[in-house]
Amino acid sequence: MNYITSGNNPLVKEVKLLKSRKHREGRGLFFIEGTRFVEEAVKERAQIQKLLISEELYESGAVQGFLSDGDSIGYEVYILPQKLFKEISDTENPQGILAVIKPDYFQTDRLMSGECSFLVLLDSIQDPGNMGTIIRTADAAGVQGIIASKGCVDIYNPKVLRATMGSVFHIPVCVSDDLAQTALTLKARGFKIYASHPGGSVDYFDIPSWTNSAVVIGNEANGISDEVAHCADLLVKIPMAGRAESLNASVAGALLMYEALRSKIK
Repeated sequence: MNYITSGNNPLVKEVKLLKSRKHREGRGLFFIEGTRFVEEAVKERAQIQKLLISEELYESGAVQGFLSDGDSIGYEVYILPQKLFKEISDTENPQGILAVIKPDYFQTDRLMSGECSFLVLLDSIQDPGNMGTIIRTADAAGVQGIIASKGCVDIYNPKVLRATMGSVFHIPVCVSDDLAQTALTLKARGFKIYASHPGGSVDYFDIPSWTNSAVVIGNEANGISDEVAHCADLLVKIPMAGRAESLNASVAGALLMYEALRSKIK
């Protein structure tokens, strides 16, 4: 058991820096907060490096399981004063538990190896809430992997992670340096690429087959890039009966993912 009392402690400084994408990528670490989220990380054998717990939560006796997990799994446990814990937390009302984790970096080739038959491609999704919700929905709909363009918001952004509600530990997510080339590679391996697009020629519920398919969801403001759209087998539209010009990116993605699921189980 380790106790931290100073804001100048190197670990406190490191956690604060992990709020920045630059430092997350440079250090190869990210952090999550909350009892249920940390429990899910332990359950899914995430590579937890350190666990930080507020004195208030520690003294409540509600973290004994985490302490024993630390002994068996090998992560270090640190106790901090409540005031100091609030300084490093990324939430307004922290629950008093935070885990520093080493991410699993998935390679695009791993997802395109033939073991997956339904993928989601994300083209420059910028909003953390949308990204997290898409990951969570993909997990629920049975998507086998997500490939995000390098222009997307960082999946280890704290706001993204909270929105996934733990699904980030259930579904592989990787980053493509060239999403158009990734789409072409998938096509060469037998995938159909369906891109959500306002100028689409086919309604999403009229797609002939979802077998070995990948759905492309575009940027909130600009949609799918021309380069990626040109790689699609079909540009797919979502009918609009009302006066709204478009749907939220995560909602559009949910409709497509669940249509694919519906076609498989009907």
